[in-house]
Amino acid sequence: MTNVVNVHDAKTHFSKLLSRIHEGEEIVIAKSGVPVAKLVPIERKVTKRVPNTAKGKVSIAFDFQAEISDEGREEYEQ
Repeated sequence: MTNVVNVHDAKTHFSKLLSRIHEGEEIVIAKSGVPVAKLVPIERKVTKRVPNTAKGKVSIAFDFQAEISDEGREEYEQ
């Protein structure tokens, strides 16, 4: 159900309106009784995670925890 709210009430109770919108309600903002805007919730796409989708795309060097040599550090810091 769409509710109509005047501009003054929308400004005064904006946080409450956002909560109502978050729950799925649509709000129409009117100026002098004439609708000028509609606030609607954003549809969020929920995607299910699929394990192993990056399998074979990522590799970690066997010595990734080794200290960086002074030469390597100088190259990194440039």
